[in-house]
Amino acid sequence: MAAQFGRRLRRGATSGAIVAAAVAALAASQGPGALPPPTDNLSGDSAIGAGDATTPPGGGGGGSATGDSPYYTDLPPLNTPNRPGVAPTAPTVPIVTGPAEAGIPATVLAAYRRAEASVRASDPSCNLPWQLLAGIGKVESGQARGGRVDGNGTTLSPILGPALDGNGFALIQDTDRGAFDGDTTHDRAVGPMQFIPSTWAVWGQDANGDGKKDPNNIYDAAQAAGMYLCAGGRNLAIKADLDRAILSYNRSTEYLTTVLTWFEYYGRGTHTVPDGTGQLPVDRSDRFGPDRPLRPTAPTSPSPSTTPTPDRPSPKPTNPAPTTPPKPTEPTKPPTTEPTRPPVGTPVEIPPTLRVARLKPGTAALTAVTESTFAQAATVTAVDAAGRPVAGVSVRFELPATTDARFPAGATTVTVTSDARGVAKAPALRAGEKAEPFTIRASVPGRSLTAELKATVEVRKADALARVGDAALTATTGGDYAEVTVEGRLDGALAPGVTVTAVVTDSADSAQQSADGPSFGKDAAGNPIRTKVLKTDANGRLSIKGLVAGEKAGSYVLLLTAPGGGTAKLTLTVTEPATTPPASPDPTTDPAPTASESPSAPASPSGFASASPSASTSPTA
Repeated sequence: MAAQFGRRLRRGATSGAIVAAAVAALAASQGPGALPPPTDNLSGDSAIGAGDATTPPGGGGGGSATGDSPYYTDLPPLNTPNRPGVAPTAPTVPIVTGPAEAGIPATVLAAYRRAEASVRASDPSCNLPWQLLAGIGKVESGQARGGRVDGNGTTLSPILGPALDGNGFALIQDTDRGAFDGDTTHDRAVGPMQFIPSTWAVWGQDANGDGKKDPNNIYDAAQAAGMYLCAGGRNLAIKADLDRAILSYNRSTEYLTTVLTWFEYYGRGTHTVPDGTGQLPVDRSDRFGPDRPLRPTAPTSPSPSTTPTPDRPSPKPTNPAPTTPPKPTEPTKPPTTEPTRPPVGTPVEIPPTLRVARLKPGTAALTAVTESTFAQAATVTAVDAAGRPVAGVSVRFELPATTDARFPAGATTVTVTSDARGVAKAPALRAGEKAEPFTIRASVPGRSLTAELKATVEVRKADALARVGDAALTATTGGDYAEVTVEGRLDGALAPGVTVTAVVTDSADSAQQSADGPSFGKDAAGNPIRTKVLKTDANGRLSIKGLVAGEKAGSYVLLLTAPGGGTAKLTLTVTEPATTPPASPDPTTDPAPTASESPSAPASPSGFASASPSASTSPTA
């Protein structure tokens, strides 16, 4: 075991704190009740069994997240000060400086921070630091191959470990039919955090809200890793729990040391680099395997005895070569501007969008009548995992395409921020002409948190309809009726915007449309229109115009009905046109009486007047 640590220390510089941590871990492994020391995973064997307490429930690969797959063994460039009077714990090696090793690709770093915030909100007692995720991500995939991910956080190409066929690795038969790793014979570690399919089946997460649990997505994988590390009630602020968590990920002492080294390194400060530009590691634990990455071209000047090769680690130097830089006489101070990480367990400021765990729909009933403003606003309350309100959360309210209800300015979506009580209140919603139920969807942008609010638009009602005026409604066949005014009321108040159906019927007892009565004109085909839909105006009144009498005289009824029970029956009378008597003969056209005719002479049987007696007896001239 000591030889193994010696090999690691010769391959890269490490700080005194990490050396002490590694030694403490080894010493603790010999104490009462401690875990048996794990072996290096090159042989695929481990002293930690599948049922060990260090294994989170549901873990695959015989007790580890990765199935003890290969990992990168590069160490960060740490400076080990030469303290006077203290013998160095490791050979002096060149100090590599520069920001590249501390840089983490932007999307990858954002995923680690989001995962930390999410897990701290749901399991604050775990004290998960994002730097631990960064250490594991560096060792497992070189931070997703230097941040080669798309805008959604998914790797540009799959990251797959070698087949776990028992040949130098654990033997794990296929568990996903190749769905994640493309291998239907054996499982392979998948994605930037290198989960094997059986582990992902239990711990997979959808952290970016795209509806998929994808091990190749850095957001999904980072959150899954955080939850896996916290399983079993671990408190990562306690060294023993931290070690157990890391060993549950890959059961190798060298893996534990490497992750802890990067964990401390990132804890002393890091910075963001563009996606795809992160520094790529080169050394892997399966350096004899076919899947190891290309190594840099080895320099030609050093002698073979001092040049490390894939199959021969660097020997312990006895007489350093002349080209070896001299041991620094003074410790190199880290940059004063480099941020420091708070101790594990120190509360951190988590963005509200990440703290919120649930949206609680408001309890107020959302109802309105057509073409009116809803009396209550749509609201949700943002709460964290403990049910406490979260202020400052952006909440988006979205209307379905089926409704014609609208937010101000005709908007179908609005985004508001929760107040100090965690309440996010949408602006006033106005109903359209459609009377129907619909669902408002509330969500947190960038999260998979949603809530649904039911809303209902009802028709306007009138429980009473009455005609204004009492003049008889009479028209001759084919003639026009005078304009009719009707007033609608609901609970005694005028009822504007109420839809009223008018039907011409044959009698007050019938609701069927008449075949011969008055009509509202004719349609395009020339057929009489005897049913019409009208609407009361802002004053609750409607005017009935254009009513024409039919060709058949008689008595008919105009039946008016409204939602809410309002009814009116108006009698329509159709009369025949008045008959005109024959005109009297014009007196001026009668012939003038002759002298032989007497006005008083009685009419003859032929109808003509007879000669007067005086005329018949008068002497002739």
